[in-house]
Amino acid sequence: MGKGYMGKVLFVNLGTGQFHEEMVPDRIYEKYLSGIGLAAYLLYDRIPTDADPLGPDNILGFMSGLLTGTGSLFTGRWMAAGKSPLTGGWGDSNCGGNLSPAIKRCGYDGILFTGISRKPVYFFMNKSKPELRDASELWGMDAVETEKRLIRKAGLKRAHVACIGPAGEKRSLISGISNDLGRMAARSGLGAVMGSKRLKAVVLGGAKRIKPHDLQMVKKLSRKCNDAVKESPPLLAGIMSARMGSLLRILPAQMITDGKLYISLLDKWGTSSMNQISVEMGDTPIKNWKGTNEDFGLDKSAALSPDAFSDSVFVKYHCYSCPLGCGGICSGKGNVKETHKPEYETVMSLGGLLMNNDPDSIFDLNDILNRAGMDSISAGGTVAFALECYEKGLITKKDTDGLELTWGNAKAIKALIGKMIAREGIGDLLADGSKIAAKKIGHHSLNYSVHAGGQELGMHDSRYDPGFALHNSVEAAPGRHTVGSQLYYEMYQLWKKVKSLPKADIMYSKNTKFVMDKEKTISGAACSKYMNVLNGTGTCLFGAFLGAERLPVFEWLNAATGWNKTPEDYMEIGERIQTLKQMFNIRHGIEPKAFQCSDRAIGRPPLEAGANKGRTVEIEKMMAGYWEEFEWDRRTGKPMPSAIQRLDIP
Repeated sequence: MGKGYMGKVLFVNLGTGQFHEEMVPDRIYEKYLSGIGLAAYLLYDRIPTDADPLGPDNILGFMSGLLTGTGSLFTGRWMAAGKSPLTGGWGDSNCGGNLSPAIKRCGYDGILFTGISRKPVYFFMNKSKPELRDASELWGMDAVETEKRLIRKAGLKRAHVACIGPAGEKRSLISGISNDLGRMAARSGLGAVMGSKRLKAVVLGGAKRIKPHDLQMVKKLSRKCNDAVKESPPLLAGIMSARMGSLLRILPAQMITDGKLYISLLDKWGTSSMNQISVEMGDTPIKNWKGTNEDFGLDKSAALSPDAFSDSVFVKYHCYSCPLGCGGICSGKGNVKETHKPEYETVMSLGGLLMNNDPDSIFDLNDILNRAGMDSISAGGTVAFALECYEKGLITKKDTDGLELTWGNAKAIKALIGKMIAREGIGDLLADGSKIAAKKIGHHSLNYSVHAGGQELGMHDSRYDPGFALHNSVEAAPGRHTVGSQLYYEMYQLWKKVKSLPKADIMYSKNTKFVMDKEKTISGAACSKYMNVLNGTGTCLFGAFLGAERLPVFEWLNAATGWNKTPEDYMEIGERIQTLKQMFNIRHGIEPKAFQCSDRAIGRPPLEAGANKGRTVEIEKMMAGYWEEFEWDRRTGKPMPSAIQRLDIP
């Protein structure tokens, strides 16, 4: 009878070529779960406070989730973690694909890399033992071709690969790690950490069994969850989504959102289902966050409709253990023969944010960025910054090697991103993100860099939902749109499992979203705690949108491990993980207030037109209330000794 987790991790010293197994006591899993929680526990006091994120002392972990491989659903996410070269603090990135079970089939809950190799190498492990193999011939190769080459070389029936492309090799601070031919662990700049260690790839082909405590109970819970996924309400045609967004925008009140509707949209169109509706509602930032839905209205956004990004899908894409399959493998767009369908974040960071309504160019750029291993959100945000600098005359054609960086110029945008990947000319200036570029350009250009702690923001406007501003600013890895918001709290429906949490109103005035009260700080903190539980188990955010009753994460955990914990117990684990990550940042010299997101993203000054006209987010009040909810100092964001003691953090 198993426990769901493997009970050990592997440390790989790239400098010496040595491997070291470390057993992890059961009590650590009970306090931190696996995944991101175990990573925080292992890295907190092992990365020196003065460690250069691109130096030998940084540790890069590839972590699986506690529920991965147990028979539960939506639990195929893996996480990379380490000190971020982009923010200087805690860094993590989350990815689907197929790597998470492969880590555990090698017998580990995590594989962690220290030191720097003298030459390019890749890590290889099959059923017998780990190895470091020469990757010199792979250096310079794009991520998709690297993965194909390594799978052929492995000669295994089942081999899974995570690797970097040229952006990671060149240590772009907005580079990520690719898996399954273009799925990206894109955030925090961890591709640059991998490149600095000269670690081209991780190739896993183990075959160990993953044993839950009560497999029959896990399966029973999974059948019920799967039934909830398959229930599908009637949907409008894709072309009507913009009209629906327009209607929702003009209504003075809104109803609570049941995530089941969004799951049905994902099932039909994937994340691109929200392209036009989000523009019209005001959820999508436009023209480097200074524009509105009126600037990128129905005439421009029609080209980016859900149907436009689904009509070339020839097979649905499912991550491991996912019954939904919101992705798609596409062909027939632009110059791309076959690629992953662009996600909403990619479409809008390369679309509305740049005033680009050419879908073919977005398909091309999505494939180019995936192959290069560069974060499409940060790439889009950085290009938007450059376009505005060009518009203001802070950079000229002389600086851009003749590129005319005007809004919506798809040809120039594609050329500029190519330069960023290659670190050529102005691309070298922009390859580390907009904040670092602004410091080099000067002349008030920092006003045009929209970020939190140096990381560009996702494509969800906090002037539409202030919860995004909160989590952009308070998470240990800032600029994060995948943790919480007021909308997410409604869809999580945590109050159905944790009775002390406030229940969202069935209908409410839109203006109340901007009134910062106690319930909003409680719900914001609950989102962070819950997401740490999900990231400790390898659970997908989209699965969480089903609601806590339909996605039985707490019950799966008890069935997989043999524990008998309550939902409140698991939320406390999430609180412990959040506090430890905050302690990591403070230990590494980060002032939590410094991660507050850019003024433009919170309506300072407010927009004068459009869906979010006149709105400003009271971010300082939100942050102080959130910190107080965690028993952290409300002025500084530093955890109080009483909280550290209560949570039993060493």
